[in-house]
Amino acid sequence: MSPVPPSRRTSILESFNVAFEGIIHVLRTERNMRIHFLVAVGVLLVALGVNVSKLELIVLFMSIAFVLIAEMINSAVEAAVNIATTSFDPMAKLAKDVAAGAVLIAAVNAVAVGYLVFSDKVAGRSNVILDRLSRTPSELTVVALVLIVVLVISLKALSRTGTPLRGGWPSGHAAVAFGGWMAVTLTLDGSDHRFLVSSLAFIMALLVAQTRVEAGVHSTLEVITGATLGATVTLAIFQVFSA
Repeated sequence: MSPVPPSRRTSILESFNVAFEGIIHVLRTERNMRIHFLVAVGVLLVALGVNVSKLELIVLFMSIAFVLIAEMINSAVEAAVNIATTSFDPMAKLAKDVAAGAVLIAAVNAVAVGYLVFSDKVAGRSNVILDRLSRTPSELTVVALVLIVVLVISLKALSRTGTPLRGGWPSGHAAVAFGGWMAVTLTLDGSDHRFLVSSLAFIMALLVAQTRVEAGVHSTLEVITGATLGATVTLAIFQVFSA
């Protein structure tokens, strides 16, 4: 076999460089891509921690790759459409919507795969911990949520940002949503569906937090602070006043 010409080797190397530049560009410019990457890293770390099988790991890799590829194609379609038209065009909007729909399908598929892979492994371990935390009356949920609202309003007054019901530090919506998630998780003592219901409540809390950022009402830091406050206060109330 004759050696590969130097020009050919350079061309292959340049192709890899261009590909990596494309990945880096999407990471730099697309927030959703950065979120997908962080979630992917977290999923793989959890997979190592719970000892998934080789087949389950392959399925996780494929689901992760599916999401990342869909997001990159979506970015490429948006860039191409923006170049092709400078005014509103229904077909251009349709092209962007279809590409975004592909990302949504990939993400939903990844969530389903992740749940099927981790549910049995994580549920068993988490139930042991949750059993120790949830020996409490459900009335504490109301007390915890009221206390969260009072703390959020007080912190907004101290920081002098936003209003009690909109904007400012911390996010009241995120605090109540994550407080509710923690309360639901801790009050489902002995339920066979605790992990499923807790997972659904957590996803709903995440969606609430995301909408506050997407709407421009809160910054990411304000939402994270609110979520941490809500979950922590609820856990503390249940711990201190547990029967």
